[in-house]
Amino acid sequence: MQWTIALPFVIAALVVLVAWVGWRFFLGGQVAGSWAVDTSADAVLEQGVSVPLARPPGEAEVVTTAEPAPAARLHSYRWVTLPLLSLLLVGLGVVAVFKMGGHYYQRPDYVAQDYQQAGRIKQTLLEEKLVPPPPLPPTAFADVQNQMPSLDIVHANRDWAHMNPAFVQTVLRVMVAMRARGFGMVLLEGYRSPERQNALAAQGNHVTQAKGGQSKHQYGLAVDLAPMRAGKVVISERDPWAMQAYQALGEEAQTAGLTWGGNWSFKDYGHIEQTGSLKVLLGKR
Repeated sequence: MQWTIALPFVIAALVVLVAWVGWRFFLGGQVAGSWAVDTSADAVLEQGVSVPLARPPGEAEVVTTAEPAPAARLHSYRWVTLPLLSLLLVGLGVVAVFKMGGHYYQRPDYVAQDYQQAGRIKQTLLEEKLVPPPPLPPTAFADVQNQMPSLDIVHANRDWAHMNPAFVQTVLRVMVAMRARGFGMVLLEGYRSPERQNALAAQGNHVTQAKGGQSKHQYGLAVDLAPMRAGKVVISERDPWAMQAYQALGEEAQTAGLTWGGNWSFKDYGHIEQTGSLKVLLGKR
């Protein structure tokens, strides 16, 4: 049996034992709030009390003092030894608890979560704060605008300052990882106003299924990224190189704890966002 299971029973047994010792040797002789006293001759002799002896008439009175019996001496020691024994038993239980480091009071999965959370906080404090890249000129998005004019990507908001700062740092680390894999990524759109969201939703489900206020773009918790090749942004899903970049983006986003739109039934390969429902995420603010 593991100590974590046996410890409560051991402590309970010690408490019961101490309670029994107190009742048996300290409170057991009390009756109606007073100590019972044995006034028999034998008890008086055992306690070493002076007893007058019968004498013939005319003789002087002789008083004999009996020596305390061994049992009486043991009874006097009991007032010292039993409390010490009780304290020793309780002390053993306390030492056992401290020896286990207090882990009995924490479930193993909670302890693991605490260590993981502490590790993430420590890593966040040690990580260098990344600086967003400078904005690209509108000409870099000319091909995207020509391929999908309904998105009006030229006028999309690409200001990093309009997004959640912690989320921005996570996205920038994903972009660094993507660059290390040979895919330079650029920001197509970050913050999106509710009006623009409704305008895109009005074009049909092939563009977006979220209306204004329903997308994490409105809260600075989502971005649309695209790979860049030879100075131009490539978004075509029929381009094998671009699809390799999007698949790598999904892997890196998952590693960073983000959600990738490529895993949805409605595929949005360049979309990554903060994981969790809007209700929960907004409640943490």
